[in-house]
Amino acid sequence: MNLLISSAGRLSAMLVLFLMAGCSSLGSAVNPAKYDSMTCAELNNAVGDTAREISQTAITRGKVVNTSVPNWLLGGTRVKSAVAKRETARIELLKQRQEAIVATRANRCPRSAG
Repeated sequence: MNLLISSAGRLSAMLVLFLMAGCSSLGSAVNPAKYDSMTCAELNNAVGDTAREISQTAITRGKVVNTSVPNWLLGGTRVKSAVAKRETARIELLKQRQEAIVATRANRCPRSAG
C-alpha cells in the first residue's frame, strides 16, 4: 500500500510541477524589434537556443501525454491534458520567435539566408 501512495504522490507532484512550469513560461510575446540590434553570430546562437527550447518542450509534452494517470486520481486526466495544451502553446510561441529570428537573420546576414 505504501508503494501505491508513494507512486501517486510522485505523480501528483510531477503534474503540479509541470503545471507551474507551464504557467511561468507563457506570456512572453514575440518582439522582432529586439533582434534588429543583434549581430549575425548572436542571431545564429538565438536560432540554436530556440530550437533547443522547442525540442525540450516537445520532450516534456511527450512525457506528460504518455504519463499513465490512475483512475482514482480525481482530475488527473484533466490536469494532464491542460499541461499538454500549455506545452503545445509554448511550442507555437517558440516557433514564432524562431521565425522572427530567421527572418531577421536572412535580411541582415546574406550567407545564412539559405
